[in-house]
Amino acid sequence: MIERVALYPGTFDPITNGHIDIITRAAKLVDRLVIGVAVNVGKGPIFSLEERVALVQAEVEPVAKKAGIEVEVRPFSTLLIDFAKDVGARMIFRGLRAVSDFDYEFQMAGMNYRLDSEIETVFLMASERHQFISSRFVKDIASFGGDISSFVPKLTNEKTQAKLKGNA
Repeated sequence: MIERVALYPGTFDPITNGHIDIITRAAKLVDRLVIGVAVNVGKGPIFSLEERVALVQAEVEPVAKKAGIEVEVRPFSTLLIDFAKDVGARMIFRGLRAVSDFDYEFQMAGMNYRLDSEIETVFLMASERHQFISSRFVKDIASFGGDISSFVPKLTNEKTQAKLKGNA
């Protein structure tokens, strides 16, 4: 039987409960899930690439254990489709929150298909309770001293608060 390998890419700055929800649901559908943490300096990350990889790894460990599959967290700075090939992924999972996400994701899926028609893009709709959460909003709220504890896992909340206070 062929191992079903998928990739879930993102910047994860910081990882949110919405990301964890998509990862948890994706983990039920594959044998191995690679979480690709993109360099993406254009988004002005508050965490370094190494910090994001470590934080994502810590937050997804319980998901992997519960699902009984391998979940690997790796940084990448290449074209998404090339990274997918490098990790042996036949699927790329993308989360959709709103219609505004769909337009961009639809275009990206089309381009990726043209680059390699053997790799499918699979869209997972965000769960109702996570549809409005984005890393950008979380950073904005936290930078003004707002409570982000309902939007991110506990460790991520602590690390984000410490980072923004200059203690990390």
